[in-house]
Amino acid sequence: MHPIDPKALALRPFSVLDDGWALLVGGVDKPNPMTVSWGGLGTVWNRPVVTVYVRPTRHTYGLLNAHPEFTLNFLPEGRRAALDLCGSLSGRDTDKWSAAKLTRLASEKVQVPRVGEARLAFECRILADFDFDPSRLLDPAVEALYPQRDFHRAYLGEVLAAYSD
Repeated sequence: MHPIDPKALALRPFSVLDDGWALLVGGVDKPNPMTVSWGGLGTVWNRPVVTVYVRPTRHTYGLLNAHPEFTLNFLPEGRRAALDLCGSLSGRDTDKWSAAKLTRLASEKVQVPRVGEARLAFECRILADFDFDPSRLLDPAVEALYPQRDFHRAYLGEVLAAYSD
């Protein structure tokens, strides 16, 4: 992969995460890849940003709160099994890197590694986070998706570096 200006990317913004999924990596000492299919790409405060959403019950939630950086890694189509595995096992008791046959690649701008097999990757520094407030949800169907009341936290990450194949 080579560095790329985030503004030069040509993506389908409403399907890149929803259909393709990605690996969100958080943590420095024991980084953990977690499958995500919710998120966004855009601009806030005149900066390129990635927004990801993580439930408080996830291992990565604690990692993101302990260290304010992450990488977001999009794998090629043939790696769906790795995405399935990283979305179904917890990093609390599984080394998902080994189990999914993924390679840690040192990042250039953040301490959190990228995924070596990625076709597209972002290195991000968290600018802000905020919790979903159920009193602010205007569609009752959305609140029904949280029977355990484990509302997501949104992490707004400034893209410090982007890489594409």
